[in-house]
Amino acid sequence: HNIMASTSETGNAKNVANFEELISFATGYGAPYNPAKPALTLVGLAAKHTAGVTALSDVNAAFAVWVTAVNTREAIFDPFSAFVTRIGNAVQASAVPPEVIADVKTIIRKLQGRRAKPKVQDDPSTPEDESASSISASQLSFDSRIENFDKLIQLLAAQAGYAPNEAELTVAGLQTLHTSMTAAKLAVTNAYTALSNARIDRNKELYDAITGLVTIALEVKAYVKSLFGVSSMEYQEISAIQFTRP
Repeated sequence: HNIMASTSETGNAKNVANFEELISFATGYGAPYNPAKPALTLVGLAAKHTAGVTALSDVNAAFAVWVTAVNTREAIFDPFSAFVTRIGNAVQASAVPPEVIADVKTIIRKLQGRRAKPKVQDDPSTPEDESASSISASQLSFDSRIENFDKLIQLLAAQAGYAPNEAELTVAGLQTLHTSMTAAKLAVTNAYTALSNARIDRNKELYDAITGLVTIALEVKAYVKSLFGVSSMEYQEISAIQFTRP
C-alpha cells in the first residue's frame, strides 16, 4: 500500500522556505526596513514563518496517522474474502438446514463482491482532495461489508447446529472480528477528517487573501520596492524570490 506525496507538497514547503529567505534579506536591510504594518515587521514575519512551518508539520502528522489507519484497516479487510469462504465451508459442514445454507451463500456473495480499496489516493499536500469520490465509494463498500457480515453472524448465531471447533469461526470469534473491523473503519474516518481539517488550516495559513503567508510576502516585496526603488539592488534581490498560489 503506497501513498505518495507529490510536487505540490514541495510547492507549499517551497513557499515557506522562500519566506525564510525573504526574512533574511529584510533583516539585512537594518534600520531602514521599518514598515508601519505590524504583519510586515521582522517580528510579524517571524511569527508568520513559524505558523507556516507548524501548519505544514500538522498536515504531515495527520497524513501519517491516516496512512497508518488505512494500512491497519487493510490488514483486517484484505484477508476477509478468503476468511468468508472458510465460514461458508464451515456452515456446509454443520448441521444447518438447507435454506439457511442458501441464505448464507447469498450473504457471502455480497461480502466477496465489493471493492474494498479506494482506487484514487488523495495527496494531502494539494489543496484539493483528489480521492473524495473514491473514498466515499470505498466507505460505502466497508459499511456494507460490515453490515452484511453482521447479518451473517446473526443468522449463524440463531443456528444451534453451527458449532465449529475453530475458535475464529465460532459466533464469538466472528463477533470479535466484526468489532475490530468496525473500529478500524472508524479510525480511518476520524483520521481522514483530521487530515482534511489540517489541510484547510494549512491553506488558510499560506494562501488566505489577507493574512496568508504568500500575501504577506508580496506586501514585503511592494514595501521594499517603495523604500529603495524598483531598480535598487535591494528590490532586485528579493523580487526574484518565487511565491506561488495553488
